[in-house]
Amino acid sequence: MADKIRWGMDNPHPFSQMKTELIWEGKYDEYGNRRAVDIAGCAMPLQRIETVDEPASRAYVQDKLFDTVKAHQDDFRNRLIWGDNKLVMASLLKEFKGKIDLIYIDPPFDVGADFTMNVPVGDGKETLGKDQSVLEMVAYRDMWGRGTDSYLQMMFERLLLMQELLCEKGSIFIHCDWHVNFLLRSILNEVFGKNRYRNEIVWYYYNKFQGNVGQFAANHDIIYWYSKGNRFSFVPIKEIREKPVKQLKRAWDKEKGKIVNVRGADGKVEYIESNEKTIDDVWRISMLQPADKKENLGFITQKPETIVERIIRACTKKDDLIADFFCGSGTTGAVAEKLGRRWIMADLGRFAIHTSRKRLIQLQRTLHKKGKQYRSFDVYNLGRYERQWWQKERLEAAEQEHRRVVMDFYRAEHLSNAAGILHGRKGPAFVHVDGIDSIFTRDELRSVVKAAKEAGAKEVHCLAWEFEMDLRLICHELEAAHGIKIKLIPIPREIMEKNRTSPPPFLEMAVLEAEPVYRTKGGKHMVDIKLTRFLPSLAEVPSKELEALKERAMKSGFDFIDFWAVDFDWHKGKPFEHNWQDFRTRKDRTLKTVSNFGYDSYPKKGKYTACVKVIDVFGCDTSITVEVNI
Repeated sequence: MADKIRWGMDNPHPFSQMKTELIWEGKYDEYGNRRAVDIAGCAMPLQRIETVDEPASRAYVQDKLFDTVKAHQDDFRNRLIWGDNKLVMASLLKEFKGKIDLIYIDPPFDVGADFTMNVPVGDGKETLGKDQSVLEMVAYRDMWGRGTDSYLQMMFERLLLMQELLCEKGSIFIHCDWHVNFLLRSILNEVFGKNRYRNEIVWYYYNKFQGNVGQFAANHDIIYWYSKGNRFSFVPIKEIREKPVKQLKRAWDKEKGKIVNVRGADGKVEYIESNEKTIDDVWRISMLQPADKKENLGFITQKPETIVERIIRACTKKDDLIADFFCGSGTTGAVAEKLGRRWIMADLGRFAIHTSRKRLIQLQRTLHKKGKQYRSFDVYNLGRYERQWWQKERLEAAEQEHRRVVMDFYRAEHLSNAAGILHGRKGPAFVHVDGIDSIFTRDELRSVVKAAKEAGAKEVHCLAWEFEMDLRLICHELEAAHGIKIKLIPIPREIMEKNRTSPPPFLEMAVLEAEPVYRTKGGKHMVDIKLTRFLPSLAEVPSKELEALKERAMKSGFDFIDFWAVDFDWHKGKPFEHNWQDFRTRKDRTLKTVSNFGYDSYPKKGKYTACVKVIDVFGCDTSITVEVNI
């Protein structure tokens, strides 16, 4: 159990140097050996799939190069990474071990938390329910699958990796509440050492609506601050008082070695009037309110920027590197960007990555308009998910049964060589069912298509719980190269329902169509892209709402688009470059369906390829290529 205490002795004398240790299931293996974090086995190449610097791209096309240089810092490209943060951190160690100045994390608090949310559609007058992605749902079950024990093992492994990434003068701030704060502090003492504890900060959110409660209202969270070493960066933060106060004048006395009251020539203590005060460890900061459209993005776990701003200002300086490995809505990156710090953020949720991307693009535009510096950022993909040790062991023998269940619901014929990469047939198409604990990656897709081609197939259906970002682009390449139609089909979560016998709907990934629009201005031939059709993927829509939404999606597919972008000169194998994008915000729900960029920077006449990326209101992406003739 998580609350067991282990007692031990360093020497045979009774009760001398007695130690306490927090023990949880999974900390030690069956032989009593400490379970190590497999860093080498977790590290893998990060795939850069997007480069984002739209203001600079626009300035380049409009021949405003001087303005671009003035307002653009490109000495370091910030990173936004989609994937399991344990794998992400293990992959970052090679480049960033001992180089991160500050880590702020806001990990999940509660086993009973509900991460479903409502997302606005179209003009925002209507909202739709959005379930967790299957990947997030499985990860959350892993996190709490054995109650607090599995949660502590998950956090312990990740805190060890964070400790490795921090520089010697670096600090870590962990945001938590009453559910696990006392347990997290025990782990932090073990990983960083009790002598590295700096503060327990209380965030008092005075404006939380409680309703009628039979006990004192719970109106605060806790933020623990630990440093990596004895030396750490810190600058006191001051705030303006509501009204000036009269204070004793204090100064350092070298002879006494302490701060003393200052006295005048007459021996009387002196006073000063002060209109500011030094912030202590109790922070009175309001929660984000639903009506706030300036900062609140509607993300369920979003925290106010003021909290993160205080932490960053106190413990870092300009150009320091900040990291957040549970980034959610991207608050840490947004504040770091405003304060001129570098940043790395990661999250397992597609919707979190999408929300953060959109927020940071909007911030790039704002800073650029104000003539302030900003940095470009890149979006990375980590096409793998790491299960906890106990889940790996339990699921090793479950793969075949998992594929059998999925195939039966899909009404596909089982192949006799089900151990291979092609597991069944449905009509003329071969069927591949991805693993129970993985993301379907581009490398797996290439292997499936190769096997299907060798088997003489003209069509292959790939069923998976989650697909790597930008996989649709790889599909287009492989379809053109091998003459095989590829369908990407999310496995519906309904197959996990107990006693289910009827097959749930298997919905193909989103359908997107677009075309070039040519125009001439001032003797220049310009190209824009027009969206002509969009059918969203409804895999994350609650089943009770699915039928009604299918009809609406057929009639008004564009209402489901939250963000789209164009790379006007895309090349196979290169990351998607954001030349232009448009997206909905809480303030402005309008969305263009034709880009107003007017790209005219093709080097010569000929055929080029534009790439179009669309992200729907659920955070799911799809991309296509469009041929452009100049």
